[in-house]
Amino acid sequence: MGMRWSWAVVLLLLLPGAGGAQEAITPEDFDATVRRLEEAISDKSPGEEEEGEAQPEEEASASATVDSTPPWTNLLRMDAATLTLLPRRSEGTAEGFVQVEPMVALGKGESVRLILGTPVRLRLWGGGEGAGLVRKEDWDTLSDWGQVVRLFMVGGATPNSVWLGMMEGYSLLSGHLVRRYGNRVNPNYHPAGVIATGTLGPVYAEAFASDVLSARLAGAEVALDVQHVLFGRPSVPGRYTLALSAVHDWGRVGGTSGAMTLAHLDATAVVLRRGRKGKRVEAHLLGGWGGRPGEGGAWGAVAGVGVDALTPTVDMRTRLEGRLQRGGFRQGAFGPDYELARFQVAGPASVPLAEASFPEGASAYGEVILSWDAVRLSGMRQRHLFLSLGVEAFSWGRVDVDGRVEAQLFHRNLTVGVGGLATAMGQPGARYLVSGEARWRFLGGNLYTLGQGGTLLFPTPEGTLRPGAFAAVGLGVDNAR
Repeated sequence: MGMRWSWAVVLLLLLPGAGGAQEAITPEDFDATVRRLEEAISDKSPGEEEEGEAQPEEEASASATVDSTPPWTNLLRMDAATLTLLPRRSEGTAEGFVQVEPMVALGKGESVRLILGTPVRLRLWGGGEGAGLVRKEDWDTLSDWGQVVRLFMVGGATPNSVWLGMMEGYSLLSGHLVRRYGNRVNPNYHPAGVIATGTLGPVYAEAFASDVLSARLAGAEVALDVQHVLFGRPSVPGRYTLALSAVHDWGRVGGTSGAMTLAHLDATAVVLRRGRKGKRVEAHLLGGWGGRPGEGGAWGAVAGVGVDALTPTVDMRTRLEGRLQRGGFRQGAFGPDYELARFQVAGPASVPLAEASFPEGASAYGEVILSWDAVRLSGMRQRHLFLSLGVEAFSWGRVDVDGRVEAQLFHRNLTVGVGGLATAMGQPGARYLVSGEARWRFLGGNLYTLGQGGTLLFPTPEGTLRPGAFAAVGLGVDNAR
């Protein structure tokens, strides 16, 4: 089918804030970001039921077969808001902006997505002498131009795919080196990351780079299907796997920091697999060992269990692990706090992560990722409730927590999201970040109000972190409905 275009005429009123303008954008969970963008760009395809009119699986399958070539779909969106950056603990100065954020998106089925757009912050007040009209920290490095690409995806959920854009909540396969990582936690650094996956016979591989325009964090994991190697291609692949991963950070962009390399070996065995009529339950055991190449005595071990459950309305993934750390190594070092910890770790030692001596001990790690929809999950487009939570408790008194919850209410006209990160709780120098967002659609759903707020940490040239806060309120319009 040809491309279907529908154009929105944008007339936005900027909402004045008390004392000037208000600032903006908070890091979001990776899954939530992709889900929201896919929801926005995806039209209701032939055979997709209306809310409250779920079709039998046989009818939906038949509809999909009749029209197997999905049409091109599109989205045009414009947000405008008054924004404020506020200092905390009397560090820094307040700044006010008007933020205008255009976005254009194209998609073809589940296999192709292209979303372009970025916030442009125009200064109203603050910033000191010599401050320009546009906030310079948003565009002062080559990497910052990566923010123009919100999402580019080819291949969708197939084994061979490429994904480019913002990374939040990203885990590299087993997740024992890179887990729930975000590449834009530093509010002055806006890179585009890339993820590529591929399969060849019994081998499956995933590689990533946190910044496609500069030498920063990059790594890969290669998994071998042991059953395939020993007994030929199985009817259900991936039951028994061995995987090797390695990740390196050059530390040259987004602020200079020490280089660091980690490697990990993992083994996974699926011990339970049940599925019938759109429902599936899978349980697996896992174990692994990792270290820092070239540094003797820096190693760690892990063992655990995971359970995945899928029904037409629920998609849940859970994991529980016991971990051991020695010589400064820890699992999940490239995690949700990494883009700040590489300058200054949370806790009593105010040093960069590459120089920090992580205490020896053990920890228990738990994670749950839950999606629920009262009608029917459809790809990644519909979610009445989304919850992502990770918790790690260490034997020597430290606790790390990060998570995000989103809910769609009142016939999906109201979307509310809250996220938080707490690192080194129970220790001096604990680090806390919180953020929230709300969108209310009205007048048929094409016009919406939005509000955002939360806390930030800005890396300084001295290698410390300056606390700040942000708030935003505004209007937006699109042709999503």
